[in-house]
Amino acid sequence: MTAVRVAALQMRSGQSVARNVADFEALVREAAGRGATYVQSPEMTGALMRDRAALRAVLKPEGEDPVERAAGRLAAELGIVVHVGSTAIARPDGKVANRAFLFGPDGGLLATYDKIHMFDVDLDNGESWRESATYEPGTAATVADLPFGRLGMAVCYDVRFPQLFRAQALAGAQILTAPAAFTRQTGSAHWHVLQRARAIENGAFVVSAAQGGLHEDGRETYGHSLIVDPWGRVVAEADHDEPGVVVADIDLAEVAEARGKIPNLKNARDFAVAHAGAAMAAGG
Repeated sequence: MTAVRVAALQMRSGQSVARNVADFEALVREAAGRGATYVQSPEMTGALMRDRAALRAVLKPEGEDPVERAAGRLAAELGIVVHVGSTAIARPDGKVANRAFLFGPDGGLLATYDKIHMFDVDLDNGESWRESATYEPGTAATVADLPFGRLGMAVCYDVRFPQLFRAQALAGAQILTAPAAFTRQTGSAHWHVLQRARAIENGAFVVSAAQGGLHEDGRETYGHSLIVDPWGRVVAEADHDEPGVVVADIDLAEVAEARGKIPNLKNARDFAVAHAGAAMAAGG
């Protein structure tokens, strides 16, 4: 089987975990009702809140998190793959993980992934973020075998680090993912081009569910959940920041076709970086 119907859920997660879980469940059911057998939610499905103390007060460890439990239950009930883009998880060492979960059609946990790259930035108009002050970065890339193909897992800011996606593609990933809570400021500038670039560079589909709109904690996220094909074409998009479901039929045979036309994964060569200025100065 090379064809599959995939869905990206666009959410506007707030500070109530219970309400977010209810919204997540409703959107998963809508996606499954539209025939999707792979459903992905955005980064921080469970809660979006700036207040670190408030966030820590609602954290649960893996196995007890309500989003994680709902995802496994829905996957088994609906017979689909459910990919929680990420949610905040209490680690045993007292730190916090920005963790993605992937459940198979039997409800079993197939894989997890902890976001590697922390969004520590100072943007225009005083907007500043320090994810490393709250979250412990992951240290390993993750690829997972699904009934229809191999999938690479990433989260949000990871999309700016092409080496992560290249490593997954070289490990056989045909579908790459970057579920996100992109800020409106960075999203309007870079969201589309980054998603399309990762698809083109790796000859892979990219599926990225997004948070969108004005959230309870005051942040604004860009929305525009996307599904991109291996040639870099947007095949489905939520052209707005409202909650909803984006669905597309994709054929993984297009991955081999794209990689056959432009075999850059095979043609890549190791190289050194020569510092010509230093050499010229030394010789002068």
